Amino acid sequence: MKTFIILGAINAFLSVALGAFGAHGLEKTVEPKYMEIWKTGVTYQMFHATGLLIIGMLLSKFPTSSLLTWSGWLMLIGIILFSGSLYVLTLTKVGVLGAITPFGGVSFLVAWMLIVIAAVKLF
Repeated sequence: MKTFIILGAINAFLSVALGAFGAHGLEKTVEPKYMEIWKTGVTYQMFHATGLLIIGMLLSKFPTSSLLTWSGWLMLIGIILFSGSLYVLTLTKVGVLGAITPFGGVSFLVAWMLIVIAAVKLF
């Protein structure tokens, strides 16, 4: 449980830092199309950082839930694959990196569904 709270807080911190870097460091050097891609990465990272915090809190109540634990790891994988690929795409403009992004999106979807299943089973 503590692990996901820490990971959530670190990712929330990184999301704010990367958002600020995008707004102040990249704004004049990156095309608007790529700035939107960067912003999407930041937004999804923050949403799922919050998800990690929620999972950490739920695990404090249900510490043996493998569904919640898997959900947390999948959210972290999703952040790395989804947001990470968008950040790298923005900085390198290598379009093939966009092929990685959907794997992160699927990780997010599965993570949220595991929370739904856990809620049905645990509450």
